[in-house]
Amino acid sequence: MSKIFGKNIERYLNSFGKYVVKQARTNLTKGKKNVSKSLYNSIKYDFVIEKNGNFSLQFKMDNYGSFIDKGVSGNKKKQSYTDWKGKKQSSPGTGYTTKGPPIDILSKWIKKRGIKPKGIKRGRSKDTGQFISGLAFLISRKIKRDGIKGISFFQRPLGLALRNFPKEFGAELKQDIINSLTIVK
Repeated sequence: MSKIFGKNIERYLNSFGKYVVKQARTNLTKGKKNVSKSLYNSIKYDFVIEKNGNFSLQFKMDNYGSFIDKGVSGNKKKQSYTDWKGKKQSSPGTGYTTKGPPIDILSKWIKKRGIKPKGIKRGRSKDTGQFISGLAFLISRKIKRDGIKGISFFQRPLGLALRNFPKEFGAELKQDIINSLTIVK
């Protein structure tokens, strides 16, 4: 804890971070973007107090989380997302000039989703490798062309938490000031 602020502010900022992480994880699951749980488990925050007394909350997640959150514009179709301020923003471009997303990664995603060709039931041992590669190629081509729609799973809870931040933070600051007052006789 810093000398500049007290336990109330520290407790508030930690609860702020926990709220944003919890809501982002919930939104990810509700948006059906939690196939491997890798992104879900990577969403975290750090409360950092520096030597000079400054403090910050740092939110972290796997790199591809921003693609799910903000979406990706394709070469032919522009996508958008809602930022933490509640404003519609254009999704970043893909950077895919000749190829779409890697087929091997999409193949793993198809397997985890349990997508099978029509007529093959789950659990059957019939080889579907050619089907998966072909489907992964088609999905890659579609993403390159149309992009991926963002679901704002992180932006939304951050915006909600920030709307109440000035009022709640001010109350905690007031309490820390009151707690630090000393009576001089």
